[in-house]
Amino acid sequence: MRADPVSTSGRNLSVERIATARLPTAVGEFMVAGYRSLTSDEEFVALFKGDLRPDVPTLVRIHSQCLTGDVFGSKKCDCGQQLHRAMELIEREGRGAIVYQLQEGRGIGILNKIRAYALQDQGADTVEANERLGLGVDLREYRQCAEILLDLGLRRVRVMSNNPAKIRALRRAGLEVVERVPLEVEPHEAAMHYLRTKKHKMGHLLESLPELSPTGVKKE
Repeated sequence: MRADPVSTSGRNLSVERIATARLPTAVGEFMVAGYRSLTSDEEFVALFKGDLRPDVPTLVRIHSQCLTGDVFGSKKCDCGQQLHRAMELIEREGRGAIVYQLQEGRGIGILNKIRAYALQDQGADTVEANERLGLGVDLREYRQCAEILLDLGLRRVRVMSNNPAKIRALRRAGLEVVERVPLEVEPHEAAMHYLRTKKHKMGHLLESLPELSPTGVKKE
């Protein structure tokens, strides 16, 4: 039987929490909760720790699944590094939450992502590859991720993200974004073209990314 989709704040939610458990990790001990959507077949995982209160600005991150980066340690992206960095920041702070959404490849799925990788091997960037496959550049939705943060008891958040779309989504859902915490890591050279595409074509806030001159040489 499904749980009543109402959060502790009285808000009507379109997600329900299925189970919560302890999760000791290499970074520290967290709690993990499984959620499912009431409007689709999507599932989510929330990793959190500490006393989560509505009045305390709290570190949060929406992290989209990246099997290649999070699990296999791909050097084509910075996803796995960002996830571990977010966990480390929460562990240091003693309080925070990560919502892990199962929307691989910005919503296109793992098989299409590998097809896009094949096109990137031929010279396309990540945006061009998706377009050649007839797919959207970014199909992700963040509303239910924000609802999970609300269900965890949060209202004021410090968002660990370089993606303005995630910040806008949290604000639209009723969360107060009091700070954006940049989540830039030292990328492998293989990820530089991908990150520049995210910055220049998708508007990601990557302040420390080295610029290139028209000849492909780093600008000093």
